[in-house]
Amino acid sequence: MNRFLLFAIVSFQFFPLFSQNNSNTLLLAIDKTIQNNSYYTKKKEHEINQLKASLKHTVVPEQKYTITQKLYNEYQSYQSDSALVYARKNFQIAENLNNLEKLNQAKFNLVSIMGTLGMYKEGIDVLNTITITSTPNLKGSFNGVSRVVYGQMADNASSQQEKEKYLLLSKKYRDSCISFYPSNSTPYIIAKADWYLDNKKPEETLDLLLPFFPKIHKNDPNRAIISYIISQAFKRKKDRNQEKKWLSISALSDLELAKKEYISLRSLAFLLYEDGDIERAYTYIKRSLDDAVVCNARLRTYEISKMLPIISESYQQQNETNRFQLILFLTSASILALILLTLLFLLIRQMKKLSKAKSDLSLANDKLSELNAELNSFNEKLNISNDTLTEANYLKEIYIGRYMDQCSDYLGKLDEYQRKLNVLVTTGKINDLINAVKSKEYIENELKEFYANFDKTFLQLYPNFIRDFNALLIPEETIQPKEGEQLNTELRIFALIRLGIKDSAKIAVFLRYSVSTIYNYRSQLKNKSAGPRDEFEDKVMQIGTNTK
Repeated sequence: MNRFLLFAIVSFQFFPLFSQNNSNTLLLAIDKTIQNNSYYTKKKEHEINQLKASLKHTVVPEQKYTITQKLYNEYQSYQSDSALVYARKNFQIAENLNNLEKLNQAKFNLVSIMGTLGMYKEGIDVLNTITITSTPNLKGSFNGVSRVVYGQMADNASSQQEKEKYLLLSKKYRDSCISFYPSNSTPYIIAKADWYLDNKKPEETLDLLLPFFPKIHKNDPNRAIISYIISQAFKRKKDRNQEKKWLSISALSDLELAKKEYISLRSLAFLLYEDGDIERAYTYIKRSLDDAVVCNARLRTYEISKMLPIISESYQQQNETNRFQLILFLTSASILALILLTLLFLLIRQMKKLSKAKSDLSLANDKLSELNAELNSFNEKLNISNDTLTEANYLKEIYIGRYMDQCSDYLGKLDEYQRKLNVLVTTGKINDLINAVKSKEYIENELKEFYANFDKTFLQLYPNFIRDFNALLIPEETIQPKEGEQLNTELRIFALIRLGIKDSAKIAVFLRYSVSTIYNYRSQLKNKSAGPRDEFEDKVMQIGTNTK
């Protein structure tokens, strides 16, 4: 008989399940939760203290009944003695209310916690006082509590005959649970799954629970119970990895809820022991025992105490082996260190005999080695850049050749202009000289020719620039040069940006505009972007990147 399932029918627990598929990840989460035990304990105590404060300031009997019921639920798997205290208070309030349904529910609480404390006779005595026919809607709960108590008595029976007797009673009440619980209720699902397991039908158990499990809300206390049942179904199927996974899920829930009375962590510890993870198994079984003692869960303490010596002995043996290995390692390390120190001493003596020149040469060699290493690293980076530079060389050759021709033309024109001015000076035509110097026609013609050459060269490098640039703008804001123009001012600004000249001041000097004018042009075109404004110029830089 699955002992945890017997207790689980009435002691449903909350489980905030994290979607983890890897057993090792779950084990790491359990380790971290154990380390942070104080956090979960404080959280539990805070919830209990809030309920106690509410009870202290409440005078309405119905409210007192509800609060003591909640306090019983909080203490049930946390501190059994305190749970018994509040179960009795809840019972007294129910008697005063003269409400048979509340009274029977309070008796169920008493029977359940008495079973946890090993007070089987007292629990059965209370159970026998319940007239369930007067509250037919509680028949499912009545059979569930009866099943738990007789199951616990079977687990703790001193003879096989008594054990079988109590097991039969427990199964009888379990079958009654299935009859009286609504077929779509969680208690019904749990009882039915246990029936499948008891009748060696793990596939039916999984077919029932695996589709149902995701439907349970993360704050529903039944998630941990169902995950444990699933682990037992996989155990019957001899699927050890899945069994360990679902046991880990259930154990993690118990620890996060600061429960002290549980079975999952103990079962997981035994699996880890069998897998050879002795240290973790010892940590888990010791934590299980400490919690069972704090909770005063006598049956769990007894069960754990039978397993603890086995795991503890292996843990001690492992520690002894580790200690021996550590001593061996430290001894070997000490001998090696002594040898190294001796060699170091001899080396220092030898080095003192070297001349200063040789010492300087050694230092120079060290620096040369460092430089060689840096050079090798640089060469590797340079090799990576070669492919990019090869493609860029094509553009640079065109660009440089065009502007060398341009510079040559400018030098010729400057020479011709100088001769013209010289003639004016030598012939005494001072007025013509002054008019020639003041005239802007020459500069304007040269600028016009310079921009025309720039446009021609740029469009030779990026023949589809205008089309690709307009593709970045909203359709109604596209730019087309006037007839006779290759590029207009807006296109020329972004042509310079495409060539890597992004500074507005430099662009202003190049195009002979003010910096504010260039800035306004750039801002206006960004506002016309078909895409995000901040990405516009980055996309301009990508124009023609696939063109060689």
